[in-house]
Amino acid sequence: MTVKRILFTVTNDLNYDQRMQRICSTLAEAGYDVLLVGRKLKTSLPLANKNFEQRRLNCWFTRGKPFYAEFNIRLFFFLLFKNADCICAIDLDTILPCYYISKLKGIKRVYDAHEYFSQLDEVVSRPKIYRFWHRIEKKMLPRFKHGYTVCDSLAEQFNKNYGASYKVIRNVPVLNETKERESMDHVVLYQGAVNKGRGLDHVVLAMREVSIPLWVCGSGNFMDELNAIIHKNKLGQRVFFFGMLEPAELRKKTAQSYIAINPFEKTGLNQYLSLSNKFFDYIHAGVPQITMNYPEYRKINAQYRVAVLIDDLQPSTISKAINNLLTDSELYLQLKQNCLKAKQELNWEKEKCRLIDFYQALFNEQR
Repeated sequence: MTVKRILFTVTNDLNYDQRMQRICSTLAEAGYDVLLVGRKLKTSLPLANKNFEQRRLNCWFTRGKPFYAEFNIRLFFFLLFKNADCICAIDLDTILPCYYISKLKGIKRVYDAHEYFSQLDEVVSRPKIYRFWHRIEKKMLPRFKHGYTVCDSLAEQFNKNYGASYKVIRNVPVLNETKERESMDHVVLYQGAVNKGRGLDHVVLAMREVSIPLWVCGSGNFMDELNAIIHKNKLGQRVFFFGMLEPAELRKKTAQSYIAINPFEKTGLNQYLSLSNKFFDYIHAGVPQITMNYPEYRKINAQYRVAVLIDDLQPSTISKAINNLLTDSELYLQLKQNCLKAKQELNWEKEKCRLIDFYQALFNEQR
């Protein structure tokens, strides 16, 4: 039997994309020939050794419209000279070259929706940018018959708005059997993108009423605004940035924290319907968390009770929730124990079966 070759495309630096590392590694273990294509930055570290092939494209531009235009052109010509049986676009920002290459070569195509891209806060808050991405989404998603996304709520939206019947493959971590944290610092931790709409400005202001510091592990387009808020409120000794961390180092930092936070503003359906990877990362680290009372988090928390849910991002609401976890040791220990139980069900060892079944069915399907 001929080994099937699958190409995956992203616009990020591959070393930090835990979801794609899990997906590509799993499919390689299942016998597929896998290539993951991303971007290279001036700050990029050498690629970590994996059981699948990785390539990064160099671009002159690093952000905004010039970057997306350049990257998509470079990606198109890169893919043009690569053999594949299937090509998978990760989010809208790589979907165009994947579509045209799949049509040109007559190969299968898949859409992996990490997010509801046109409903990102940084998209819906800018009318011209929204119209551009919405047109692409409206045109392309019906042409990608096969696809998957990270939660039921997003799958329902894609079906309702575009007639796309996508599977759900949640972004859950690989199971680590460590039952207790070896060390723990009295800190609040946020991991992930530091972007507009992530609620970090509200979290920072909440730290004025909290006795422990905030660790931020990540970076993004909201760093300047966040630093301005910190400076204005004299919180420089209360908020600490660690930048982008490779997965192993990030897991270590998460496991050291006492409380974690998963804030999202409600602007745009993407945030409201999200089921972020950090939610599961906190569970696997055994760290009680404060997260939003949004549909996907509410559904999982009703089953496992691993988090304190909040209804809004007022700094007073956030600080009250943090301080309650600091003082209510019974609640804290119950949430921690629930995390250790929940991760036995919410893990990649169980979730990856859906991924393998998806690609087996895809390649068994008659053209």
